[in-house]
Amino acid sequence: MDDNKFTVVELFAGAGGLALGLELAGFEELLTNDNDKWSVETLKYNRPKWNVIHEDLRVLSDNGIKQFIKNDNELDLLSGGYPCQSFSYAGKKLGMTDTRGTLFYDYAKILGELKPKMFLAENVRGLMSHDNGRTLKTMIKVFEEEGYKVKCELLTATDFEVAQKRQRIFIVGIRKDIFEKVGEEFIYPSKIDKKLTLRDALQDVPQSEYSEYSEKKKEVFKLIPPGGYWRDLPKDIAMEYMGKSYFSGGGKTGIARRLSWDQPGLTVLTSPSQMQTERIHPQELRPFTIRENARIQTFPDDWMFRGPITAQYKQIGNAVPVKMAQHVANSIKEYLLKTI
Repeated sequence: MDDNKFTVVELFAGAGGLALGLELAGFEELLTNDNDKWSVETLKYNRPKWNVIHEDLRVLSDNGIKQFIKNDNELDLLSGGYPCQSFSYAGKKLGMTDTRGTLFYDYAKILGELKPKMFLAENVRGLMSHDNGRTLKTMIKVFEEEGYKVKCELLTATDFEVAQKRQRIFIVGIRKDIFEKVGEEFIYPSKIDKKLTLRDALQDVPQSEYSEYSEKKKEVFKLIPPGGYWRDLPKDIAMEYMGKSYFSGGGKTGIARRLSWDQPGLTVLTSPSQMQTERIHPQELRPFTIRENARIQTFPDDWMFRGPITAQYKQIGNAVPVKMAQHVANSIKEYLLKTI
């Protein structure tokens, strides 16, 4: 191990957006875990020297994860984006017991086993309102009971060199003895003034495959201008295309949505062609390619995704934008430097 690098164990690593951002910030991966076959193949292909474990996290939390880490030194950071799941609240104590049966429970168990100096947990914006806020409240209480000082903040990718309006919660915890030693709060990264557009992000993208739209969709999409969506269609065409969705409530702004070169992209999703989440290329009758979506997520062009095209789209859509992750990781590294 490089003595100048901080160490990290990454859970729920997916295709490696968060892990790559941590690496770019100077962290050394001791273990990287995911339970998705193709995500694991992607990680192993791009970083053959990483210690990538293909295993269900529930198995790792039950059997102990330390046995897979070839390093006896104190761990600096545990990181990962566990799913947002409902808890039982059986005893209404809002503690660890209420989270049994969820992957958060297993994340928290591993946090208790490894006791790193800090942890980082990334999640969807909806976690803030999930179950009227009780889910997030429970998570924070469990982290505090494990001995951590916890902060959480909603960050927007466009503030961190990413041409995408993606929003994510980043929960950061500092072990209480470390917090007392440093005597300072954790500070989230500063926003970057320059906001990137799709035109900035998609210069000279390598060619790659993409999912085709049906001919019926293409005929409809011809009528949508850049930045427009279904409301730009003639009423009869919109009604025919949308079916029952036309009469349902809500803005439905994802339907027949064509993006604009001069704006950041909308959140990159796991499927490019479902009606509720269409993302039409600004000037062509197609969704973005694999490499275009990867660029919008700030993956480097040499980061290859494994598996069929549906699995590749899913991996990219589920990832944390690499640049966004790097900015957060830099702030964590700055804090850890104060512990030396």
